Amino acid sequence: MDYLIIFILLALVAEILGTVGGFGSSVFFIPIAALFLDFHSVLGITALFHVSSNLTKIAMFRKGFDKNLIIYLGIPAVIFVLIGAYFSKFIVSEGLEVGLAIFLVLTSLTFLFVKNISVTPSKRNSIIGGVLSGGIAGLIGTGGAIRGLTLTSFKLKPAIFIATSAIIDLGVDSGRGVVYWMNGYVHPHDLYLIPLLVLASIVGTYIGKKLLNKISESKFRTIVLILILITGIGTLVKVIAPF
Repeated sequence: MDYLIIFILLALVAEILGTVGGFGSSVFFIPIAALFLDFHSVLGITALFHVSSNLTKIAMFRKGFDKNLIIYLGIPAVIFVLIGAYFSKFIVSEGLEVGLAIFLVLTSLTFLFVKNISVTPSKRNSIIGGVLSGGIAGLIGTGGAIRGLTLTSFKLKPAIFIATSAIIDLGVDSGRGVVYWMNGYVHPHDLYLIPLLVLASIVGTYIGKKLLNKISESKFRTIVLILILITGIGTLVKVIAPF
């Protein structure tokens, strides 16, 4: 029971950070869940947890989203998450995680220290961001950090950033959730966690939104990049430490 309480409290913290960061809780929740569950169970539970998380964000930030980004970033993300989720049972994830970690660290540092850099929110750049974030999400369970970098580089307002990311993520998580279920990653003995995680997603999103009301756009962008940098470093340490 003590472990369950700790698990849910950490999930709540992951949801708050995911809301403030704007790119979802899975990037924080997956390493937390991995302390308690096997890798495939983590993928299955994360997909289900994130569906609830995204629905909550859409409800709370429903006044702001970018239709073009949902189409040009979201559709490729959903297509490639299905492909990545299917191949997740054949591919060893450690090498992908190292590559992703290095990419996140270098890119976030670049955006943090080169203040005037930005990426044009073009169809081409949106599609590339969608393909990468969706494919990585399917393979290793989380691609939100890449989508967060993409949306951060477009310099969106926080409400638009979060709502757009949540709508895209809802499609991504729904798609990979079905594939994970077919792959046997969603285990009946883990389903008791879902109601508790749904509650954590609602409370965490609410707290995150309240915190965002006190943060300026520039600080929001900096927070996102710092969280992505920490994610990259944490992922690198997690993969390399056992060796």
